[in-house]
Amino acid sequence: MAASFMLRSSFLSPPSPQLHHQSPSKSNHTIHFINPIKATASTNDAIIPPQKHRRPADENIREEAARRPTSSHNFSARYVPFNADPSSDEWYSLDEIIYRSRSGGLLDVQHDMDALKKFDGQYWRSLFDSRVGKTTWPYGSGVWSKKEWVLPEIDSDDIVSAFEGNSNLFWAERFGKQFLGMSDLWVKHCGISHTGSFKDLGMTVLVSQVNRLRKMHKPVVGVGCASTGDTSAALSAYCASAGIPSIVFLPANKISMAQLVQPIANGAFVLSIDTDFDGCMQLIREVTAELPIYLANSLNSLRLEGQKTAAIEILQQFDWQVPDWVIVPGGNLGNIYAFYKGFMMCKELGLVDRIPRLVCAQAANANPLYLHYKSGWKDFQPVKANTTFASAIQIGDPVSIDRAVFALKNCDGIVEEATEEELMDAMAKADSTGMFICPHTGVALTALFKLRNSGVIGPNDKTVVVSTAHGLKFTQSKIDYHSKEIKDMECRFANPPVEVKADFGSVMDVLKKYLLSKNAKH
Repeated sequence: MAASFMLRSSFLSPPSPQLHHQSPSKSNHTIHFINPIKATASTNDAIIPPQKHRRPADENIREEAARRPTSSHNFSARYVPFNADPSSDEWYSLDEIIYRSRSGGLLDVQHDMDALKKFDGQYWRSLFDSRVGKTTWPYGSGVWSKKEWVLPEIDSDDIVSAFEGNSNLFWAERFGKQFLGMSDLWVKHCGISHTGSFKDLGMTVLVSQVNRLRKMHKPVVGVGCASTGDTSAALSAYCASAGIPSIVFLPANKISMAQLVQPIANGAFVLSIDTDFDGCMQLIREVTAELPIYLANSLNSLRLEGQKTAAIEILQQFDWQVPDWVIVPGGNLGNIYAFYKGFMMCKELGLVDRIPRLVCAQAANANPLYLHYKSGWKDFQPVKANTTFASAIQIGDPVSIDRAVFALKNCDGIVEEATEEELMDAMAKADSTGMFICPHTGVALTALFKLRNSGVIGPNDKTVVVSTAHGLKFTQSKIDYHSKEIKDMECRFANPPVEVKADFGSVMDVLKKYLLSKNAKH
């Protein structure tokens, strides 16, 4: 206790957040726009037309953004208790360091929807579309191109971005046709991102806000997270970019080498702890309660503000047509809520007239949400997560369970599970058609197989499977599969190399045999 007190005193621990009981004041701040766009708003909110000019050679894009003509709006956001009673008057500024509500529940970022609704759906569609593919700071990012819906009050100069997002929406033509009899199957490759996973979408928001807090001289000495790999990679990269210390708690010997090397290379302080993810999560929560280290796990609702932009991006890529289904792998379960939130904001603000049905896919070895769903949403019970190739979702006590249940109930959602053999076979099938996916995407594809086979998903349903990480992070699992070295797994779609003698005749023999087998299939 004495040591803990000395540590707290030496860091000037952050003051307790003040509880507010009145609506937040709305202070004007600058919002930068690229193109003039018609909007259903008052003349006082008119967009200033852009001036065509060439940026001077000695001026960077941040400096250019700072001197661009700006328009002032009263967009704002705040923390509120998640799914609170409408009569609740509890809220907190985003500039406060707080992760739980007064009752100990989750928080949510609530936007001033009345201010956003001053502009119609066509305005927002046109504005977001006008920013795609640009290098204008910070709108070249798929996240910050929706800045008004993410962190509307942050100064653009405080943003830490690698121009993340804008990831490929891949038409899985051959996979859909060959394995599922589907014509409109798409895979959203969120792993084609700065650090190779969808976690970049949320981390740019969180680290940007930390950057803002440090400039405000808030007592934040670093940012910490518990991780099964991808969160630590994203956190360490964005913190390194901003010059902010990062601290990572990893479960020892439970993540791939490709995932471990990223935070190390980015200069994070890495602790390899003899426990699982849930144990690391418990420890980081205890540590951040004692030291002025900002908590970066998805308990922190700021990250979900970035992750929700993937849903908006899907709608953009379909020219604002709504898919029938979106399937998302689920571990700590923040992402399924983030997708729901993104789709719902688009509906509420008139960009679309409906939202898709969501499916959350879990590994059978770590399936607390699936068991909860199958019980008819009766009392939730955490599980002891067993080892799974989908290591990033090897979580038995998910922080965002309430968020996930809320999202699924409100979109007529479904939960499915995948055994280890099912997810690895699904991954191998996808890879054989030109993809190179992670095991977590194999979990989502398994859910698709099951729902397609049961007739729940139809052959012509526009369906999006969310791929959460790049396959290059999980090469060892692919090597083990194709080498047929996984215990108690048939590895039916393995494609090992053929050993052959270094002479023309032997090579010709194996090639003829291979080509004849291929020809027989056609």
